[in-house]
Amino acid sequence: MQILKGLKPEKVFEYFEAISAIPRGSGNTEKIRGYCADFAMQRNLKYICDDFGNIIIFKDSVKNESTEPVIIQGHLDMVWEKNDECNINFETDGLELCVDGDFVSAKGTTLGGDDGIAVAMGLALLDSDDISHPPLEIVFTSDEEVGMTGANGIDCSVLNGKRMINLDSEAEGTLWVSCAGGVRADVALSVEYVENTKPAYEIIVSGLHGGHSGAEIHNGYRNANKVIGELLGKLSEIISFNIVDIGGGTADNAITRYSRCVIAANENVENIIKLISDEIKVSIKDTDPDTEITIHKIESDLNCMSDNSTKSVVSLLNDLPSGVIAMSKEIEGLVETSLNLGIMKRSEGCFHCSFSVRSGVDSEREKLTARLKNTADNHSASIMFYSAYPAWEFKKDSVLRDLMADVYKDIYGKEMTVTAIHAGLECGLFCGKIKGLDCVSFGPDIFDIHTPCEKLSISSTRRTWNYLLKVLEKL
Repeated sequence: MQILKGLKPEKVFEYFEAISAIPRGSGNTEKIRGYCADFAMQRNLKYICDDFGNIIIFKDSVKNESTEPVIIQGHLDMVWEKNDECNINFETDGLELCVDGDFVSAKGTTLGGDDGIAVAMGLALLDSDDISHPPLEIVFTSDEEVGMTGANGIDCSVLNGKRMINLDSEAEGTLWVSCAGGVRADVALSVEYVENTKPAYEIIVSGLHGGHSGAEIHNGYRNANKVIGELLGKLSEIISFNIVDIGGGTADNAITRYSRCVIAANENVENIIKLISDEIKVSIKDTDPDTEITIHKIESDLNCMSDNSTKSVVSLLNDLPSGVIAMSKEIEGLVETSLNLGIMKRSEGCFHCSFSVRSGVDSEREKLTARLKNTADNHSASIMFYSAYPAWEFKKDSVLRDLMADVYKDIYGKEMTVTAIHAGLECGLFCGKIKGLDCVSFGPDIFDIHTPCEKLSISSTRRTWNYLLKVLEKL
């Protein structure tokens, strides 16, 4: 049964439904790339697959005299997040799509509109013989969500285009022309485990809003990992306890919605934690009104952290920064620098924290990474930085930007918003690889990305598609 059948633009939603049936989380994009390769072979289109999981598909111009190619770019992977009651196996199962009014969503999970809509639009362009466009170089990269490894590794010498349209933005009517650079960071603290002889209590923080750690971090949504840290810090001032287990988050670029900790304590801590929880919930009710903090006594046969290790973990967790660090001095309302504690977990002998660090100013990002390293050093923890990507700097003169703004005004009779975004886009990497690349990013309205509440506007997708077609006709 085709859930999206009849939605317009039909080809776009046909392909969006097809790729939604294919597991395509970061690090698991082989099947979706294979689907795109089969698509190209069936239509006798030239394509290239590389060792980094990327695929490029080429198509000659149609009803257009231009010989200058345009690059259409998006990424294959999506962030996997699901509600607790959802039984989907992301490694093997497709998404269960739903339509409610003007929105497409997925039951209990992220939708993958980021960036499945780019893949769907790219395939729809390649499948058409009546859309006017210049030569197309459709580039689908892998693993954008976990460090842009596909874009980092891609060989752009096979591309002839000097104009690139990135379809990885989520606000109709907005043209992104600059974005933050970033880096991943992993902090590891060695811990000692001892035999536990005390009763165990499970603490769960849930119901937080969550969201994209770049596009939505300015909203001030609280991070469940930091909430757990605050709770344990306050509890440590009242009673003695030991951490048995601790963890939260599945992606470092998603604001953590759910976090869990098991502690061992001789005292009945349920009433104490309820008082602390009520205090915390009041303090965050404006941004996260649906927060739930529960505690239950449980059976556990795990060893617990020693007294010193417990104190070290609680202290480190509270000292590690997370959230907005600085706002832009040039663009009102734009976050300049931030970081997100997206994943924390216990492993044998270690407590791990993983961050996504972003800044639109490289020197400020370096200051923040130095601060993070100092915090780790002060707690005798190790830190590793990896998957760095550059900021996409604003280009003073852009023929593509000006043309697209003019087309938008012709269609809608109003100015397009031209601005920067705090989220990381692959544009900066492509600009570094292709000399003189003229690049922009836009897309339809997608809400609550990187959460199970993610939804794609049908009407906005239709308008964005029609706008894209008009732009390609003019190029």
